[in-house]
Amino acid sequence: MQTSDFDDIPAIAQAWHAAGKGAVLATVIETWGSAPRPVGSQLAVSGAGEIAGSVSGGCVEGAVVVEALEAVEEGGARVLEFGVADDEAFAVGLACGGRIRVLVEPVRDGDLSPDLLDDLVAARSARRQVAYVVDTENWDRRLEGPPAHADRFRLDRSGFEEDGRTFVAIHNPPLRMVVVGGVHIAQPLMQMARLVGYDAVLVDPRESFASAARFPGETLIHDWPDEALAAHGLDPRTAVVTLTHDPKLDDPAIEAALASEVFYLGCLGSTRTHAKRVARLEGKGFGADRIARIHAPVGLNIGARSPSEIALAVMAEITQRLRKG
Repeated sequence: MQTSDFDDIPAIAQAWHAAGKGAVLATVIETWGSAPRPVGSQLAVSGAGEIAGSVSGGCVEGAVVVEALEAVEEGGARVLEFGVADDEAFAVGLACGGRIRVLVEPVRDGDLSPDLLDDLVAARSARRQVAYVVDTENWDRRLEGPPAHADRFRLDRSGFEEDGRTFVAIHNPPLRMVVVGGVHIAQPLMQMARLVGYDAVLVDPRESFASAARFPGETLIHDWPDEALAAHGLDPRTAVVTLTHDPKLDDPAIEAALASEVFYLGCLGSTRTHAKRVARLEGKGFGADRIARIHAPVGLNIGARSPSEIALAVMAEITQRLRKG
């Protein structure tokens, strides 16, 4: 899921349950044809009829809410299937006769337990990758993290396992990007990152470089990179790009990233510049396996020349690393 798609639906359901209203989580578990919301999309419904989130683009929500209110009163998870004839397709958002299946689970002992929901919300809040796994035949439920479901986590892909009964809902933290250096390339890169769905921040202690005038609307951090990255936090859903050409600024950020589990680290500079960088890192005790994680020269080799083209190449390489490993 992208940053723009990340929401607090499980936390909202948790709050409604804690307030004594009753709560239900509805999850898209399968789609065919054209569907307005991907597998894993969620809708929370309170016993008072409040809703948050979405499982479709139209009247399917109404039917799901009716079932959810029944589930609050009666208990029992249920799987709903909706199909739409062509002449009704656009009213519901299922163009070309698409179909969806929705899992409806009340938050209560014997169904989606409050303790399990608490654990799910806590994992999401702590930016831990977690999968909610439910057997749709015997209703066994559990949470699992990496290395289980590695491909699903990498691709943000919820869905059924090969047995056809075990549904895995992937809860990935929002993607983040840390750009070090308020240079020209950073200007289009920050914009592209946001468009692709990253929560991007720019780190540069030089306020004349990382200024609001040069980066309107962006999140700017004027600390030294090692301090900024330590405070910001680095994890497997974070990409780091260094652009300053200045070892005093780039190297602390690179060292912090290499000591973490960021999924991407890219560094601007020529092959010769990178060779010097490698020598400095070796002198700091970094091994060849860690240093090999650096993408340098940064970006896919697409013949980019202008700052915008270089930013495009960087964004493409980050996407390739995220999705292909």
